[in-house]
Amino acid sequence: MTVQTMRNIDKWFGAPLCFLLSPVSWLSDFLRGAKRKKPDVSNTLFIELSEMGSALIADPAMRKLKANADAQLFFVIFKKNYKSLEILKTIDEKNVFKMNADNFFSLVKDIFRFMAWTRKNKISTVIDIELFSRFTALLSFFSGARSRIGFTNLHDEGLYRGLLINKPVRYNPHVHVAVNFISLVNKSLGLFENAYATIPVSPAELTLQKANIDNESTVTVKNKIKKIYTDWQGEKIIILNVNASDMLPQRRWPQENFALLGQDLLRTYDDIILLLTGAPAEKEYVQKVTDGINDKRCMNAAGVFSFDELVPLYALSTCMITNDSGPAHFAAVTNLKVFVLFGPETPALYLPLGGHAEPIYLGLPCSPCVSAANHRKTSCITRPCITGISPAMVIKKVNTFLQNEITTVV
Repeated sequence: MTVQTMRNIDKWFGAPLCFLLSPVSWLSDFLRGAKRKKPDVSNTLFIELSEMGSALIADPAMRKLKANADAQLFFVIFKKNYKSLEILKTIDEKNVFKMNADNFFSLVKDIFRFMAWTRKNKISTVIDIELFSRFTALLSFFSGARSRIGFTNLHDEGLYRGLLINKPVRYNPHVHVAVNFISLVNKSLGLFENAYATIPVSPAELTLQKANIDNESTVTVKNKIKKIYTDWQGEKIIILNVNASDMLPQRRWPQENFALLGQDLLRTYDDIILLLTGAPAEKEYVQKVTDGINDKRCMNAAGVFSFDELVPLYALSTCMITNDSGPAHFAAVTNLKVFVLFGPETPALYLPLGGHAEPIYLGLPCSPCVSAANHRKTSCITRPCITGISPAMVIKKVNTFLQNEITTVV
């Protein structure tokens, strides 16, 4: 299903279902004493379906719950996004429910499978980390868990999800989303009573684990690089991630700007190669940038590296310039320097964790124009927030970093 189809289902089916099931939820919670009792986090299910990057941002929160309560963790995610959970392996694959969202009928079928799976695994608490999705609120209720923790709008207008979340936490749109995720876990641990997350979140709690990269994966990646660039003699690797997901195409920096950036880098440094990464379906889009750069040291690597090989590739590389998308977060589990181009989103909420990401952001008065309040939908076509980022601005930032890493060709 397309992103817009999912939005329509969530709006036209999700909101009425939340309304109709709210009395049932209230009565069930009353009879079970769900409001009074502290959450039993022994078998806790996290719900995050659609954002691969958010699965990594949530990792510190999941590890905190596991460390502080010895909880067994479970996760439900769209099947196509599951690979993001394999990067850090915080949750065993047997504890992950992969939901098929290829079409409406497969989704409905998997809802019933999900209900059976949660009961088989005796899910006691659900933590819904999606931002105001009615569908995930419904999944929380269908799970049968006594405690259902998620975000609430509290006194804000809109974002209706009924009474399906029985231990709500006010979503704060002014702090990083990772802080919000930790607050959900703090609620599950009984650290505060009402919907206001009054417990401070320290920087140490937002520490992202680094990935374990085996030597075999590294060798495989090096061999693939040599295959697409036979002259490679260990030159430093600069990655350009030029595409972004269809969920928010407004995040894409123009192809011609990436081409100008690539040309400048190759003119300035003779000890680098450029790899333009992407999924197999993005090969044609990436090829247009490759053609624009038009240099033998620039390779279209879309579809060359499997998802499992991306992290080893990042560990081998010197830096990456990317649109605000999943790869920026995948790279955060390594020490790779990443320059992230932000447009309709804001780095204040979504800068990758790990300490190695640097945002490039104009911060226009209209930015950010997408948020939880509009389910990340914008009608802006001209996109000055991202198209207004000039190649010269990016080149200056990248050069400042590279001049300490690579000898400049005079």
